Order: sequence, then C-alpha cells, then structure tokens
Amino acid sequence: MRLKLDVPEKVREILDKFEGAGYEIYIVGGVIRDAILNKPLYDWDFTTNATPEQILKLFPDAFYDNKFGTVGIKNGDGRPYEITTYRTEENYTDNRHPDKIAWGSHLQEDLLRRDFTINALALDHKFELIDLFDGLLDLKNKLIRAVGNPNDRFGEDALRMMRAIRIGAQLGFTIEQATLQAIQANAGKIKQIAVERVKDELFKLLASDYAADGYMLLRGAGLAEQILPEMEETFGVEQKSPGRHHMYDVGTHSVESLRFCVSLDPVTRLATLIHDVGKAKTQRIFPDGRITFYNHEMESARIAENMATRLRFPNEEKDKFVRLVRWHQFTVNEDQTDSAIRRILKNVGLTNMPDMLALRVADRLGGGARATSWRLEDFKKRLVEVQKQPFSIQDLKINGNDVMKMKKIKPGPKVGKYLEAIFKEVEKGLPNERKGLLERLDKLT
Repeated sequence: MRLKLDVPEKVREILDKFEGAGYEIYIVGGVIRDAILNKPLYDWDFTTNATPEQILKLFPDAFYDNKFGTVGIKNGDGRPYEITTYRTEENYTDNRHPDKIAWGSHLQEDLLRRDFTINALALDHKFELIDLFDGLLDLKNKLIRAVGNPNDRFGEDALRMMRAIRIGAQLGFTIEQATLQAIQANAGKIKQIAVERVKDELFKLLASDYAADGYMLLRGAGLAEQILPEMEETFGVEQKSPGRHHMYDVGTHSVESLRFCVSLDPVTRLATLIHDVGKAKTQRIFPDGRITFYNHEMESARIAENMATRLRFPNEEKDKFVRLVRWHQFTVNEDQTDSAIRRILKNVGLTNMPDMLALRVADRLGGGARATSWRLEDFKKRLVEVQKQPFSIQDLKINGNDVMKMKKIKPGPKVGKYLEAIFKEVEKGLPNERKGLLERLDKLT
C-alpha cells in the first residue's frame, strides 16, 4: 500500500540523502497514523540503520546530545526532524528508561519496541507502508493495542498507560481488552513517573475531543485514583433532594460537566471536573430529605490548591485553577449592584472570566439544567458594562501628580487618601472622566 502525502521538501531531502548514501531509512510514528486518518501532519520522525555518527556526517548541522540514538535536524517551525538509529532495549528498572541500549540492524527490531500498533507503522522512501503488527486493521477498527505483550510495553515505560488513554480520547478509539487489562494490572507504576510528565499527558487528555470519556476510561483502568485520588470520593455522593435540580451524584455530575465544557483550556477543564470535589466532605443529609453542601466551594478550592501543588502547576496555572474552583458559585440575580459584579470580576480575574462562564454553563448542563437563563444572560451584559468603569485606583483618569499639583502637597499618604476618596465615588457612579474627576478633587478637603 502506497500513501499519497503532502511531504515537506526537507523530508524528501532527508530520504534522498540517506538513500543516496546507501542507508536504510523509514518514516515512523504518529505522522503515518495521522496521514491515514486524514489529520494534519506535524512531527516527522525517522528510523535508520545509520549510526548517529554516520548521520552527522550526512547532516553536519544536526545535533546529537542524548544516549538514545536520536539525531535532530533543524526545522523552520521549531520542531526538529528526529532520526533514531535502529535499536533494541533491555531492562527498565525505573519503568521509564532502558538500562541498556544496543544498535539494531533491522527495522523489525526497532518497531518491536514501540508502544501501540497504530504507532508502529513505517513508510519507506517510496511511501510504501510497512505494517508488521496489523496497525492498519486496528486503525480501521478504532482500537489502541499494545505491540506484543502489553505488560512488557508498560513495564518499559509506565507513561504509555496514560498515553494509550490519551490517544484514545483524542481519536475516539477504544482500548483493546488485553491492553486495558494490562493497564489495570500495572496502574500503580504510574507513580514512578515524574509528575510533570503525568500532568502533561493529563492535560493533553483534557484538551481532547472526548475528555469526559477519557477520564472515565482513566477510572476504569485504575489510573484516575492514582493521579486524582480526591475525585474518587465524589462518586456515590448523593445530591438529589427537594428544591435541587441535580440528576446525578457528585462524581457523575462532575464528569458530565466536563463533557459540556466548551473551553479547550485544560486548566479550565480540570477545574470543571473537580469544581465540586469538596462536596464529599461537606455533605449534610437532614431527616426531611434535604441535602446541603455549605461552603463546599471553599473546601474544593483547598483541595484544588493541594492538587495543583502535587502536580506542580506553574504559579499562573495554579492561580487560575484555584480561582475558578473557589468562585464558581458566584451569585447571579437581577438585584446585584455594579459593585457586587466588580467584586466577582476581581475575585475571578478579568482574563479568567470567559473560562469561568464556560465552567458555569457546563455546571448547569452537567446537572440537567438548561445551558443558560435570563439571569445569566443579563449578568453577561452587565459584565460588559461594569468593565467600562475602573477596577482600581490605577485605572482612574487622574493620578498622584494631579493630586499634588492641585492640592499643592508633596508625595506622601495624603496623595493616596485623595485618590481613594475619588475612587470610592467612581465606584458609586461618578463617571471616570478626567475633567469631572479634577473638578471633584478640587472640592475635596
């Protein structure tokens, strides 16, 4: 089977140069899978019988700085073309890196060490497909299947367990039964992987088209309780009671909320998934059947902060994550003052508000309610209006220099007090216009 591909000129150059020098070279990896699925083609990877030293003679500008046999050739878009020498690997005591690597002499040796059949396809320089493990059939059947013995593959690299589910969530594929059983048997090994790499796979899953299904597959595989153990307590926590619109227990509601989250930002999607995680600890059931979760958002925020610390979120991500969880219960009603809405904006963060609204709508849909209400739509309109007013003293159309000039005072606390007084009046409705503010300042004593 020959594939027709729109191949970058540099890729053709690499193939021709190896072929001309008498070396074997094959295109390998996800780019073949994506080509067959008619998806955009990004990362072009190659495997060859040439050693790194021989590759560097063909491409003197290439770089080689690791022990795994991969040479990088610069690419204009920032992602290098990676060329790896055929190799075999032995023993994985850390479930991540091989203890011993040996250069191989045949393509099959290299493909045998790859993770899944749909990633173990190869193309020769004429773009003829080499399929040694029925990867094409698994693509047709939408299956993620490990190459060879799945226990061996996950013992070599425990992160492959998450990768299987992440790729499934991205493509809408299911996990082949023996592969799934091996993930379940080896799930505890994920704790041996650096949390940064685990977080990276989790975020890729959350950003996928089937994030909710991917998370449920993580649960079924036993990985979710290793990565997000706090969520496990929410399943089975009942919240149906008189006066409440909820259809599901807390955990199921959370997953359904994730399903409806339109934001593609993984931080927002994770916040959507765990926004009610504190309900497991704050639930109270009364004799008349009422169920309450008072201050659950505060407990959820505390858990979110611990979760972000454990997964080593950068500070900016952590701040956004905790804010979305902490303030997702903001009040929406027709009696709110502009000051109240400004407080919501300050708490959530102006740049976070679109994602907060995405979480709020997902929360409604995940509980069986309609996507929106007239109150929420009115709130959105008022959000636009109140942003025309200043949020802090720094947003005023006058500054400390104006105060010192008009009041004939030197720098000091008095300058700030005048500005604070003006800002309070602006919050109450005084237009933030320079001429009017100066007139009002002139009258202050």
